[in-house]
Amino acid sequence: MTGTCLLVVAKAPVPGLAKTRLAATLGDAVAADIAAAALLDTLDAVAATPAEARVVAMTGDLDAAARSEEIRARLDDFIVIPQRGEDFADRLANAHLDATAAAGGAAVVQIGMDTPQVNPGLLAECVQGLAAHDAVLGMALDGGWWVLGLRDAATAECLRDVPMSAPDTGAVTLAALQHTGLLVGLVAHLADVDTIDDVDAVRRACPAGSRFSRITATVEA
Repeated sequence: MTGTCLLVVAKAPVPGLAKTRLAATLGDAVAADIAAAALLDTLDAVAATPAEARVVAMTGDLDAAARSEEIRARLDDFIVIPQRGEDFADRLANAHLDATAAAGGAAVVQIGMDTPQVNPGLLAECVQGLAAHDAVLGMALDGGWWVLGLRDAATAECLRDVPMSAPDTGAVTLAALQHTGLLVGLVAHLADVDTIDDVDAVRRACPAGSRFSRITATVEA
């Protein structure tokens, strides 16, 4: 391997567009603020993890986002690239290709912004997993996945045929990677934040002083 690029695929936390299932219970402004806190905690963890490069593939209007100034300031430590593609599967595959290009051909370990409990130790384990495997995959408790590492970013092409945000997205992704001929190492299962029912489990896994913990301190299902 020629080093590793840590990639965050993120959406600007704009009220009315961010965390819509959470917003159905808590309102647009609160849901967007929670999404912003999750993104910022995630960026902190990535920034503290050794890597050849750190990239954020961003979509949405940051000017209209919750905590926009804080997010923009944090992004100064990252290479920021736009997401491209017609659907989420295309945008994920393209983000892997664009990130490795920005990082000079590095392997890519990609996460989203729904698991603010990630920490540098856990991310380092994912990076190290690529020394023994062609890919690493971390399943989410809702049936999706929270991390995907690829030694060769071109193999992200198989994601284009995977239905995203489905109850079996994780299993279908694993099968697609294995069908491509990749040796896949599985890493820790994590809960991610989509609805109010997810908040408590994620909060309990976060450091007490994290933004996510503070902003959700009074949120109960």
